[in-house]
Amino acid sequence: VPATVGAVEGASVAVTGSAAQSEGARAFLRPGLEAGFSRHAFAIYPIVVQAVGASARIAPANPRDHAMPYGHDLAALAALVGEDTRVVFIANPNNPTGTWIDSDALYGFIEALPVQTLVVVDEAYFEYVQAANYPNAAQWLDRFPNLIVTRTFSKIYGLAGVRIGYGLSHPEVAELLNRVRQPFNVSSLAQAAALAALEDREHVERSREMNARGLAQLGRAFESRGLSFIPSVANFICVNVGRSALPIYQALLREAVIVRPVASYELPEYLRITVGREDQNRVVLNALDKVLGL
Repeated sequence: VPATVGAVEGASVAVTGSAAQSEGARAFLRPGLEAGFSRHAFAIYPIVVQAVGASARIAPANPRDHAMPYGHDLAALAALVGEDTRVVFIANPNNPTGTWIDSDALYGFIEALPVQTLVVVDEAYFEYVQAANYPNAAQWLDRFPNLIVTRTFSKIYGLAGVRIGYGLSHPEVAELLNRVRQPFNVSSLAQAAALAALEDREHVERSREMNARGLAQLGRAFESRGLSFIPSVANFICVNVGRSALPIYQALLREAVIVRPVASYELPEYLRITVGREDQNRVVLNALDKVLGL
């Protein structure tokens, strides 16, 4: 994964972690310009927009009773796009909700955007998704020169510690990103690990299947306990504990269980739980029963 690689329909820029979003902000945003994203979207989006002095336009999310509760409302997001909007961020699946956008809806949204507005489709959890009609946005690069697709080796490949991911885009967009990319931003060891990971298809498939079983296991368990949750296609699931989640999170820590409160995403009653093996999921559920008094 060299720093810039030509591709048939686009170009790839090697980056670390959330650097693709950061570099996109530095390349295309400045004071007086705007970026759009949804409420409950990945926390790095408002951070990178603020860092370059641009304005954030935040669309309301789907309501709680929606099929994709707290997920992206594309109509609301499109309504915020104006002549000064240069970037729109969409995580698909979204973090932390785990909700997703189907192929027809996302394609139609991108197609309707003005050409001067870049859309960054963040597919960090792409490899986990098994839902029907889930899009592979990278296949649309030849159709949309204003499209950037970002992916990472930190999730299903398990390489978070070496900090490597990549962005796919039109070559001219990649060239602009390369102007602000720090030199030597990805180590040779990270590149070697990424290349090896791409060849390990057995690991990816095994992880995908384990995750699907874990999502089903946790979903059934929450339903049996009367706990509502946000349907997820990623490797985590958000459960509503029916009260402020912070004390529950702290109590779970004392049970040697680490989850994530998501009050910072305006979901104060939810905990985000990463899917593990069946036995690990049972440990989490037993600890949750104990601290909730179930």
